[in-house]
Formats: sequence, C-alpha cells, structure tokens
Amino acid sequence: MQWGKEVGGFHFFQSPFFFRLAEASPCFSPLMLLVFDEDEVPVASLLAVKVRERGGLRAWFSERTVVYGGPVFYRETEKEAVLDSLLDEVNRIAGKGTVFTQFRNFHDMREWKDVYGAKNYRLRDRLNLLLDTSDETRVWQGMSGSRRRQIRKSLENGVQIREAAGMNEVDELYDNLRLLYRYKVKKPLPGRDFFRNFYRLIHPSSWGKVFVVTWEGRIIGGIFCPVTPGKTVYELYVCGQDEIYQQQGIYPSVMATWAAIDYAIKNNIPQFDFMGVGIPDKPYGVRDFKMRFGGEIVNNGRFTRINNPFLYQVAEAGYNLLGALNKV
Repeated sequence: MQWGKEVGGFHFFQSPFFFRLAEASPCFSPLMLLVFDEDEVPVASLLAVKVRERGGLRAWFSERTVVYGGPVFYRETEKEAVLDSLLDEVNRIAGKGTVFTQFRNFHDMREWKDVYGAKNYRLRDRLNLLLDTSDETRVWQGMSGSRRRQIRKSLENGVQIREAAGMNEVDELYDNLRLLYRYKVKKPLPGRDFFRNFYRLIHPSSWGKVFVVTWEGRIIGGIFCPVTPGKTVYELYVCGQDEIYQQQGIYPSVMATWAAIDYAIKNNIPQFDFMGVGIPDKPYGVRDFKMRFGGEIVNNGRFTRINNPFLYQVAEAGYNLLGALNKV
C-alpha cells in the first residue's frame, strides 16, 4: 500500500505511525479498516482508536471511539458507498462497548452529513485554528504585537528551544503536563507510557517531534507535535511554567508553541494545526491565547454518535462534577 501526499485524506492520524503509537499505549486500542474492490485492490481505509481512561469508575464510563479526520480514499469513485460501509463497520466493531463514537473532522465534511446522519451521527460545531507557515515573514506579521514581543524578549533573556535529548527529559516534560492538566486544564491526560512511546516510536522519524523550552539548563516547557511531512505540524500537547517565569520576561508556553511553528517554517511544512479552539460563541481562554499567533478560524465540527445514552449522561455529569472538585 502506498502511503503519501497523493492519497486523499492522508495524515499522521490516519497512518501506520499513529497505529503503532496507539497499539503500544495501554489506554488506546487501534482498529484499521480497509475496503477492497472486486479485484482485491484497496480503495479506502479508516483508522479508529478506542480510548479508555485509567482506573476505577472513570474507566468504565469513559471508553469512547475516536477517529481523527476521516476515511482515506485511494480513488475518487464510489466515495459515498465506501463511507457508508466504513461507518457500518465502525459502529459494529469499534462502537461496541463504547459510550460514543466521534469523528474529529480535519476539513469541511458537510457534504457527507446525510451519510453520517443515516448512521445516527450528529454534526456538532467545533472550532479550530490553522496557521499558514509557508512564509516566515507572513507568520511573523500575522502575530499580535504582544506575541512578537514575548518571543523576542524570551530569546533575549536566554531561553532556548531544542529537541528533547532523551527519555529523562520526556519524563520531566510529562510531569509538567500532568500538573497542568490536573490543576488548570482539568481534562483527562494519557499516561506516561503514551508520551514515552511517542518519543521512542515517532520522534526519531520525520513524523513527529518533542521540543523542550529551557532556561539556565532547566526545562520550563515543551510540546509534543505529530507531523504529516510536507503538509502539517500539529500541536498535540503543550505546557509551560508561565506563572513562575513570566515576571522575569520569559514566556514558556509561548516559546513551546513557537518551537513547533518554527520547525514547520524551517522544514517547508506549510501548515500548523492548533488542534482545537473550543465551541463558537463560548468564551475560551485557550482560544484567545492561540489566536495571538495569527491564523484562520475554521469550523469543521465533529460527527458524534451516542452508543450508550445512559452512560453518556453519567459520563457528562461525572466529568462536570470532577472538574468542579478539581479532581480531573
């Protein structure tokens, strides 16, 4: 099978690289579906991942099936019929035993709304921010004035950005992420194995990088970013010790994101994907932070199918409660 830029819909999250990463990580179970024609030639594929939180009741009511993007089509004909059969299989195999199934669209999929709708999927609004990184001058000009000053000031004050040098640095970066998600983001975070596996399996290739932000020899931030070579760099997980260092004119989270954007610019990758900026008309501080880097807001939405309505309601109530209690 030929994987590459010429295949429609192809990207990191529909590739063997993501399959191997999910397969190696305890909280994920990947499923690759293939559609063949009568001559046994593959015409489409779809990678779905079952996600399960760690431990206790949370694991029981949190299992879901996630598809990043959508089917990869190897030819232009019969797409509707192929998508129809793929959705049947996702619902039959990957949807079994999970609370919900969700397609996180990477481009506008409204033309397929009726096909998804016939399989009980509902399109829900969800915003994303895409940054054109094909020209460094335009990237720099598109940022807010405050963002440009923060990058310049951080560099002047001795901040460095580089690739992670070993597993110890990955562990240190994960410890920072874990504290951020527990006390501020208040959302589930994969276990340490996922980030170790990302570094071990993906970082040595051109399909993903781990960058750290350092100051006076200390790691003060960093980012895990998958890559579709020649296409897109993604901001998957990012963190920075902002509250400690901002008063010194150092902006770790800004520099972590800038590290990935700078990598895209220098490696002729024309797009940086911020991987989500919330729901329309709902205030979201993360969106405000990301938009200061420039870029274009898109609303590709998510197709969601509720597989177990009772557990879905329990899960929503549970996460709201846990968030309020500072436990997530």
